[in-house]
Amino acid sequence: QVQLAESGGGLVQPGDSLRLSCSTSGRTFNSGTLGWFRQAPGKERQYVAAISRSDSTTYYADSVKGRFGISKDNAKNTVYLQMNSLKPEDTAVYYCAARPGGIRFYRENYDYWGQGTQVTVSS
Repeated sequence: QVQLAESGGGLVQPGDSLRLSCSTSGRTFNSGTLGWFRQAPGKERQYVAAISRSDSTTYYADSVKGRFGISKDNAKNTVYLQMNSLKPEDTAVYYCAARPGGIRFYRENYDYWGQGTQVTVSS
């Protein structure tokens, strides 16, 4: 089993920055993928970004490309999502997810999930 716990959400104004953290514990594996998803009220959970555990290759949804950055700290077993130039449409619950295999972009491909952290962008 893998346990994931997100933190760092909050209420910010448009244009602000926020960094989310996701600590991982339990079973670890050198390969696999860590990802961030988000779910706005009344909408499907959608992919935001992913990073390969083995070579740190990163992938982003078009809606956040150039504004968000995903990174990881292997020593701390933590993955981060740096969010810059936030927009009201970024408002959602953000989830951290993990899978033992390669990069995938759909929620059904991920085996482990955190409880989510709320991000609200509003003036």
